[in-house]
Amino acid sequence: MGFSLTPTDYMYVMKCSIGENFSQGSLIPYGNIELSPSSGILNYGQGVFEGLKAYRKEDGRILLFRPEQNALRMKAGAERMCMPSPSTEQFVAAVKQTVLANERWVPPFGKGSMYVRPLLMGSGATLGLGPAPEYTFLVYVSPVGSYHKGQRSLNLVVEEKHHRASSGGTGGIKTVANYSPVLNALSRAKAQGFSEVVFLDAATGKYIDEASACNLFSVKGNTISTPPTHGIILPGITRKSIIEIARTLGYQVEERHVTIDELLDADEAFCTGTAVVVTSIGSVTHQGRRVEYKTQADTACQKLRETLTGIQMGMLEDTMGWMVEVN
Repeated sequence: MGFSLTPTDYMYVMKCSIGENFSQGSLIPYGNIELSPSSGILNYGQGVFEGLKAYRKEDGRILLFRPEQNALRMKAGAERMCMPSPSTEQFVAAVKQTVLANERWVPPFGKGSMYVRPLLMGSGATLGLGPAPEYTFLVYVSPVGSYHKGQRSLNLVVEEKHHRASSGGTGGIKTVANYSPVLNALSRAKAQGFSEVVFLDAATGKYIDEASACNLFSVKGNTISTPPTHGIILPGITRKSIIEIARTLGYQVEERHVTIDELLDADEAFCTGTAVVVTSIGSVTHQGRRVEYKTQADTACQKLRETLTGIQMGMLEDTMGWMVEVN
């Protein structure tokens, strides 16, 4: 399988009005939803979403990877976008119910995973600019395989015309409005044969930001460096987990501003995210100059990926307490 939508059986829906709290939701058949033409999500982009995965263990049990972290990140994004949000308990319960209702779609052990998409949006009608009067929390799922199917490493190009985020903006939350602006640069890059885009900071154009849908890391010797979040970089949950794993494996990890020159001088580079997991970067092209990196076995990326996926799939002991059993 690749990373594409396969319609499943059920989705979870919960609603509330502005100024109220979410209470009781329910599972309904997966399908289209009805929205007012003047809904907050359609007119003003008032929405945030999450992405996490469910994994089937060898014994058939199903595990979720750190769902409470997704709940907390959604809550932070909702506050920034003037929306009520489900509690952590409501979020995790909704995810569990949706996965269980679609259990037959969870791929067998080692054959993929179930991608879970929680979505929070201003579904109420509003003509003037302002928070919507009603909100919908929705969870749907799809079985998936590799995000970059058939690519063991990625070839990236540095984007210098457009920027992904700026200080004081919404780069640090997972708002729906963050992603369509990167499509132009990503489309141009793919038309030239690249897998992904490296965005630079909007203030100086000297420091790396993110790729279009994943966090970036560079490796020099025993030191792994990645840009700090600080409201511009999305605080990826895979990113956070890889930092913790890297430190337990003896790497020195630095969360700091990383220049594009440092990335080009690195021994190794990789990206992280729920969809891409941990994937090696084979090359970065900047102003016509192509730099290639180590991608063979015994790289930091390979060690980190094996440890992370081993925990996620139940093959390694979960000493971090990250996995949540669904069934």
